[in-house]
Amino acid sequence: MLDSYTTLRLGGPAAELIEASSAEEIVAALQKADATNHAPDDAVISAFVLAGGSNVVVADAGFPGIVVLLRNRGFSVRREGERAIVRVEAGQQWDELVASTLSEGLAGLECLSGIPGSAGATPIQNVGAYGQEVAETITAVRVYDRHAGEIVTIGPDECCFGYRKSIFKHNPRFVVLSVDFSLAVSTRSMPIRYAELARVLGVAPGERAELTRVREAVLALRAGKGMVLDAADPDTYSVGSFFTNPVLTGDEYVALRGRVSVEPPAWPAPDGSVKVSAAWLIERAGFAKGYADVGAGVGISTKHTLALTNRGTGTTSALLDLAREIRDGVRYRFGVVLHPEPVLINCSL
Repeated sequence: MLDSYTTLRLGGPAAELIEASSAEEIVAALQKADATNHAPDDAVISAFVLAGGSNVVVADAGFPGIVVLLRNRGFSVRREGERAIVRVEAGQQWDELVASTLSEGLAGLECLSGIPGSAGATPIQNVGAYGQEVAETITAVRVYDRHAGEIVTIGPDECCFGYRKSIFKHNPRFVVLSVDFSLAVSTRSMPIRYAELARVLGVAPGERAELTRVREAVLALRAGKGMVLDAADPDTYSVGSFFTNPVLTGDEYVALRGRVSVEPPAWPAPDGSVKVSAAWLIERAGFAKGYADVGAGVGISTKHTLALTNRGTGTTSALLDLAREIRDGVRYRFGVVLHPEPVLINCSL
């Protein structure tokens, strides 16, 4: 059963599980899976890879193919003056990597402390939090191209990074094997951009703070929102934020403002688009923290509106029903469509 490999603790069986502890073993497992298909265009659906399982929703029926468990771990550091290149294996636990880079006096990942999952997942999602995104530090992503049948290195421009997206997301052609990050050699953080974090640290936006202080503050903020893994916390079984903040065109934002009496939290972009808080929309559509379908075993986190949780007896079907209810409620109330942040395996919203 795949439920034991996901942070939601949901998901049915796989036809076959293969543990891969090196890039060579990952490639061999994928080649085995793809060789079972005779149509090249269908080859990429014969298997999927799973590492930390923190950003996937797996169907109750499971997956009718091979699931490759990424277990390649470790990283190396190469210092080059005021910068350091950190090469990390895809299966490396992410927060362990972040903690290690900070202890090495390397800045650039400190605001991404406490995020569950693996390093290889970070470029796929362009993981970000508290004013930082991995796209700012990634210099190369080494992948196995399942169409070409070869290992290639993709530069940051080719990754097509955007808000919670990249060329890798929803694209099983490329399987991440390792990632290179360029970090600053410094015991002080990068400039603090996120207002809430700046307030906690007692600094002005744009100022820096000691790396250890930033990590401690971020971990405390995440814990207060149920966004760290804690077996004693019933809100812990989630994928973090289930919906992304919607990015609206200028006209769409004007239409939204016409439907509300108070201006929603929003972040205008230079291209005229406006990112709006999904949590704000969800709460004002009638879905408060702790909202649950009684008896279904799933509900909104009691700490964070964006997290949908398995309360211990839930199913993937029930979780997706709740997600649809929220999505449809927001669309009816505000005319804005929410999109899921996690990858959906053998199921859909």
